[in-house]
Amino acid sequence: MAAMMGGALLENSLSTPSRKDMPYRELGKTGEKVSVLCLGGYHMGLFEEDLEAVRLVHFAQDQGINFFDNAWDYHMGRSEELLGKALPGGRRKNVFVMTKHHGRKKKTAMKHLEDSLRRMQTDYIDLWQFHEVVWPEVPDMIFSEGGAVEAAIEAKKAGKVRYIGFTGHKDPSIHLKMLSKEFSFDTVQMPLNPFDYHYQSFERHVLPVLSKRGVGVIGMKTMGFGHILLTRAVTARECLHYVLSLPVSSICTGCDSLDVLKENIKSAREFKPLDEGQVRSIRSRTAQRAASGNYEPYKSTDDFSKPLLWEELNG
Repeated sequence: MAAMMGGALLENSLSTPSRKDMPYRELGKTGEKVSVLCLGGYHMGLFEEDLEAVRLVHFAQDQGINFFDNAWDYHMGRSEELLGKALPGGRRKNVFVMTKHHGRKKKTAMKHLEDSLRRMQTDYIDLWQFHEVVWPEVPDMIFSEGGAVEAAIEAKKAGKVRYIGFTGHKDPSIHLKMLSKEFSFDTVQMPLNPFDYHYQSFERHVLPVLSKRGVGVIGMKTMGFGHILLTRAVTARECLHYVLSLPVSSICTGCDSLDVLKENIKSAREFKPLDEGQVRSIRSRTAQRAASGNYEPYKSTDDFSKPLLWEELNG
């Protein structure tokens, strides 16, 4: 049965399963097909031994995950370096690699790009995203004269990046400000989970805009960085299936162990779109606890928001 989510009827948009029955979806209008699970890069850098992280990446790829996340700032570049070690030669050409940068001006963004290419031992990045667009002034900075959007355009023309997107977890209005700019984004990454529906909701305010434009949607913080599970209002599996029932391309999920990755893969393979009754039940169970934003601190506090780079604020 199809699910009614965010005012739009979602059919089961999964393509024919391929390797190891991993479901894939279209990444917006790019023509790319990515696994519904994207392996998060932040947790990759938490492994004490490099070999542990490399094994996790190899296991994910061998199980059909072809979408890998990273960011310039994760663990001072270690996460990107680990992905570079894990995807040499033939492994790299069979995956879709995303990384993100903190540049708001062209000069900073280009430096971050060259760092990322070197660390990941690759000539190009499939998806390059403006990272953590969480302050109201950032969209105007990016799109100002000499702003980072100029780096994105130049890098794409040079073949160093293939697609451009942005991320943020703070306020839907900031995402909408980015989307108001005269630029055709390929992807947008944002928090999506059962609690989001009730507080500063990206699902309700941003997702319909992206769906209308055919922008690839990448969900993140599917379990509220773990905070949502503490309430016991929903299970990890329900969180994943709730978001996969939305018109999203993929979910970026952090896995700090092979067991967590295996469980997420199992949930992805067994996914069937939630029906309207299941959706109502999840929303009803989460409404009261979600209303304050306490379980989504990346929205309700500044604890998860990095400050603007000093050198960019001061020329």
